Amino acid sequence: MPEIILTKDNFDQEVLKSKVPVLIDFWANWCGPCQAMKPIIEELAKEIDTTKFKIGTLNVDENQELAQKFNIMSIPNFLFFKDGKVVDSLLGIQSKDELKNKLESLVK
Repeated sequence: MPEIILTKDNFDQEVLKSKVPVLIDFWANWCGPCQAMKPIIEELAKEIDTTKFKIGTLNVDENQELAQKFNIMSIPNFLFFKDGKVVDSLLGIQSKDELKNKLESLVK
């Protein structure tokens, strides 16, 4: 399943009320490292078991309120949510394995 495009309209439902852990990729079009991460996020979204996890992307330029709410100062920034709360984060370019391992650690 492809990653979920997050906005202020679906954020509560898709992330805060999610029954499974959620990885959110905070990004922007002008951000080179964000563009480098895009294929990795897309690949990971296709590989994961969607009954256990979700992956969402959030464009910080189009959703400035949400970026501010979670103190996103640098991108790419990856927040991991479980039970509606941020439980972990990673900043900058990450390997697919690193992101996947963090997600899987939230289910254990």
